[in-house]
Amino acid sequence: MVQAKKVALYVVVVFVLYVIISDPDTAGDYVTLGFEGISNAASAVGDFMTWIANGGNS
Repeated sequence: MVQAKKVALYVVVVFVLYVIISDPDTAGDYVTLGFEGISNAASAVGDFMTWIANGGNS
């Protein structure tokens, strides 16, 4: 099982490097998209926690 995880990680790293080298503009777009997704998720969690702190009242 550990060997399979190592192989999967190796494949992912090679694929990421291939995408970056072959098309850096698209790779930059993917990074931007990823950070936007993380930012939106953090904002939603913050809104949820604020809602809970307010007693669940709208």
